[in-house]
Amino acid sequence: MLAITGATGQLGRLVISALLKTVPAGEIAALVRNIDKASDLAAKGVVVREADYSRPETLGPALAGIDKLLLISGNEVGHRVPQHKAVIDAARTVGVKLIAYTSVLHADTSPLGLAEEHRQTEALLRESGVHYVLLRNSWYTENYTASIPSALQHGVVIGSAGDARIASATRADFADATAAVLVAQEDQAGRVYELAGDEAYTLAEFADELSRQAGMTIIFRNLSEADYKAALVDAGLPEAVAAMLAQSDAAAGQGALFDDGHQLSQLIGRPTTPLKDAIAAALAR
Repeated sequence: MLAITGATGQLGRLVISALLKTVPAGEIAALVRNIDKASDLAAKGVVVREADYSRPETLGPALAGIDKLLLISGNEVGHRVPQHKAVIDAARTVGVKLIAYTSVLHADTSPLGLAEEHRQTEALLRESGVHYVLLRNSWYTENYTASIPSALQHGVVIGSAGDARIASATRADFADATAAVLVAQEDQAGRVYELAGDEAYTLAEFADELSRQAGMTIIFRNLSEADYKAALVDAGLPEAVAAMLAQSDAAAGQGALFDDGHQLSQLIGRPTTPLKDAIAAALAR
């Protein structure tokens, strides 16, 4: 039986949708904090179980009878290591055979501030004695298309990545790859996948493509990390979130979000979603 943590999140739902194409619903367990939010999954026949990273007593029962577990990294930055440890400990106790973990691209060497919690989680997996596979994901293209409304309003895309190339992919691309790993017949234990989009682009190229599709001129303005953080705070983001986003963009400027190994498209058996398609989909919403 397969289990997916964070199953009602954006990635988790897409992974389950991908799995349902080849796996009977009754062999998929959606592990969620709020069972009510998973009523649509239950209606499809997916097994829904309560599992809260911060309530370890829920984890053992949720993982009973599970062979393969997808551990989607938590969204509480700064608290993820103990949360992940609780899941890993419970998985070891109940005899889960394989844990797939959504890490970050080149986690072992990444300058991303967010990478540290992923490095620590990867270390916990190595020490656990449970077989594991690492899905080191680059950025979601949606992280950038989410800024389109503001770019259309102000005529500018801002950031601090300079002219670095960003090999992002859509959540659906990553979800399809994750599902492929979970259902693979080949032994996945110990594998490390560096997953990134086929098509890398600069933020200036992102602005150019958005300009073309929107029929207006949108420029890219590169800012220092400090100035980008200040702009995000002025836009209403909490200071901690603004600092994290600005540091991430500055790290992207150091190559943190680039990889040209094409492991993602190899896993999903098709090219990753082009930037132009992701922008078109965002504009259509």
